[in-house]
This record gives sequence, C-alpha cells and structure tokens, in this order.
Amino acid sequence: MAQFGFDNDIHSILKLDMPITNAPMARWQRKASSSMSTSCANTSALSPGKSGNRSLSLSKTPSKTPGKNGKTQCTPSKAGGDRFIPTRNNKQMDVASFLLSKENEPMDTNPSAATSENQKAWSVTLNGYDIEEAKILHLGGKPLNAPEGYQNNLKVLYSQIPTPVSTKKNRYIPSVPDRILDAPELRNDFYLNLLDWSSRNLLAVALHNSVYLWDATQGDIVLLMKMEREEDYICSVSWIKEGNFLAIGTSDCKVQLWDVENQKRLRSMASHTARVGSLSWNNHILSSGSRSGHIHHHDVRVADHHIFTLSGHSQEVCGLEWSPDGRYLASGGNDNLVYVWPGVQEGSGQGSNAVHGFNEHQGAVKALAWCPWQPNILASGGGTSDRHIRIWNVTSGSCISALDTQSQVSSLKFAPNYKELVSGHGYAHDNVVIWKYPSLTKVAELNGHEGRVLNITMSPDCSTIATVAGDETVRLWKSFELDPVKKKAKERMVKHV
Repeated sequence: MAQFGFDNDIHSILKLDMPITNAPMARWQRKASSSMSTSCANTSALSPGKSGNRSLSLSKTPSKTPGKNGKTQCTPSKAGGDRFIPTRNNKQMDVASFLLSKENEPMDTNPSAATSENQKAWSVTLNGYDIEEAKILHLGGKPLNAPEGYQNNLKVLYSQIPTPVSTKKNRYIPSVPDRILDAPELRNDFYLNLLDWSSRNLLAVALHNSVYLWDATQGDIVLLMKMEREEDYICSVSWIKEGNFLAIGTSDCKVQLWDVENQKRLRSMASHTARVGSLSWNNHILSSGSRSGHIHHHDVRVADHHIFTLSGHSQEVCGLEWSPDGRYLASGGNDNLVYVWPGVQEGSGQGSNAVHGFNEHQGAVKALAWCPWQPNILASGGGTSDRHIRIWNVTSGSCISALDTQSQVSSLKFAPNYKELVSGHGYAHDNVVIWKYPSLTKVAELNGHEGRVLNITMSPDCSTIATVAGDETVRLWKSFELDPVKKKAKERMVKHV
C-alpha cells in the first residue's frame, strides 16, 4: 500500500498539474510583481480620487518605455506636468457600452409616439438625461494646476479657443433697398441703357425724352436736358471716367455730349442711321452702338469725330463695354452674338476686325461686364431664350464657365469689394442676384421690383448698386459695404498709390 502511494506522488510531480508550493518564485513572477507595484504608485499620484488600477486599465497609458539597452525602464512622473487622466466612473462606462451595443441593433421602423415619450421619461428619471442624446463617452474632472514657474515649451498645434478669424461675423446683406426713387415715364425697353453712376456721385436717369441727375451726396435732383420733339426719346446715357461729361444717345440717331457742371450741351454728333442704344467711354474715345448693327468710334476732341466703324452685328447693338485697361471693346447684339474688338490706336486704322466672336448664347446679349481685378475676364448674359451667364477668357478665347439662371439676364456688374458678380433679371424672376466669383454660387437675392430689371450701375465707392426696372422705380441697394478694418486698409492703399 505504501508503494502504491509513493508511485502516485511520483506520477503527480512528473505531470506538473499542481503548483509547486515550496519552490522559489519564478523570474517572470518577480518581474511582474515589482513592475506592478511601481506602476500603481505612479498612477495613484496622478489620478485624483480614483484607484491606480482602474486608471491604468482604462486610460491605456503605457507605464514603461524601452531603454537604450533594450531593457524595460520606468518613466519618471513629474508632478504638475501636462499629462492629464480624466475621471471616468462606472456609470459613464455602462452608458457608453450600452450606446455602442445599441448601434448594432435593428432599427424600429414604426415606433409609436407614446412609446418614444415613455422611454424618454424613464431615461430622464433613471439617468438624469435622455439616453438618446447622450454622448458615447464623457470625460469629466479638471486637470491639476501646474506648479508656480512651470513653463510649457511645446508648440500648440490645435486649440478649441476660437480665433478672431473663426469668430468673424457673416456679412449682412439688407433684403430691402436703402432708398427708392420714383422714375415716371421710364421707357420699358430691354434694349436701352437708361442708367449710369458717375465718379462724382451723380446718378443719371433717362425718363422718356428727358435726362435727370440725382446727387447721391446732397440728395438734389436736376433736370439736365429735354428733347425738343415729344416723339423722340433717350436711348442711352454714359459718363466719362472723370465724371464731368455725360454722353447721351437718342432716338434721332445722334450722340450728344453735355458739360454737367455748366449744364451746357457741348456738341451733337451725327453719324448713325438708327437709334443709339448703347455707349461706352475709353478716355477721349466714345463708342456708340446702333440699331443698324454698326459700332462707331468718336474722338470727341476733334471736329471730324467719327474715326472708325465696326461691322459685325446684323441686328441692334444693345450691349457695349470697354475693358478697364482699354485694350478690348466687348459688344453684344440682338443677333445673339458677342464680339471682342481690339483697342483704338492713334494714327492707324486698326480696330476693324474682331479678335473673338462668341455664338454660344441663344438669346439677345445686352448684359456685359469686365472684371476689374482680372482685365482679361468678360461676363455676358443672354435674354429670355438663353438665360445663361457665361464667363470668357478673352486672351485664350475660351468659355471658362456657364450658369443657367432660369431668368432673362438684362444687366451684369462686378462688385470688387467682395469679388462678386451682380446680375439683373427680367422674366420670370424680376430680381437682382449676387453671385460669388469665380464659383458662381448664389450669395443673395434682392427682391422688390415689380417689373423686369432693365439696368444696374454701381456707386463710385462700389458699396451700393442702383437698379432701374419696368415698375418705374430706381432702387439703391447697399449690399457691398466694407467693414471698418477693410475700409481703412483700402483707403491707405489708395493714398499710397
């Protein structure tokens, strides 16, 4: 019997199923025991109000770093450093676990209103908040204050503190006009250009056979001229760059030049065979477009004023615009064509052949505008059967972008203060739209006119646009005012220039 018991003891030892109670502690056990005691001591010093084991297990912050010799060494802890282990209690972890497991559950497609309300009430009663609006994990607690004199030399890569740029308020664009002027007997004709704003802050408006001037600074209104025959009417007005002379195109085929300060007509230039519906200045050269399809260049300094004729359009020229640098003249006609002509050179006959001819529009092209900060960019807008705004690069002759506005485009203006494009529309919207350039995303709509918008012009400081429409009103929209900081910077730049 004793022999049988001895054999069983030998068999158990060889199997190694039972731990050896009287053997010395293994090396891995000694190492784990010493590292655990050191790690717990360090973690307890950094976690306010919680045990070291829980902080260690939940924060997943390594307590050891490899040394240069390949051995593992403990990282010393500095009191008052910028390491922060937040407080996370058991309740928060239970809620987080519940929300994560809930994401994998199938959604109830037809939950009743009563059930939803009951569940919300139970959640608020049990948890103190609605579990549906709870965060997956909320980190609470406040970090320890750094010791006095501590300096953190680390560079801040991200901060939740809002910067001045991110807190900047969006620009306010009034939805109602700043002022409304009455314009009785305004001729409701899409092909005419009856409104222009001078560099001296005078707004010229053509009403039937008369031209009125409104002083935007003083608010005074002056009757500049009236045609002799009642059946005649004004077709176009255009200010010279300096703002002291006004050109007036009439239905009796003439172009009149007026000295506004003295309210005196300087000359009447006859060269066209039909009404003059479009005008544009380039220094001392005045270009005029007629219903005959011809464009005439007039040198207003000499007696023989008619110096060039441009023939390209087969129908009325209703849009005419010189580029800011004077290199190109853009013309749009009732024949759906846009032409770009070269500038007039002294003492030469150059200028009779078009640089580009664009035929993409499917309607009359009256709306033309050159970009002030990109002189080679031209915007054009088509009539009721086209409704598109197209952006052209006249250097390459390519169409950069096109936008369907779903409405007749009657006028275009670039707004340099915010680098935007303003369009006036007739049927079917009868409104004004501000577009961001060059993306052509809509910024705002200005509604108020009860008839189609015929013309748009801009104030000298580019903060206000004036629109005239078939409802016989002129409306002033203060949509582009600069904020005080930008305004002062712009004034300084102008002074330096």
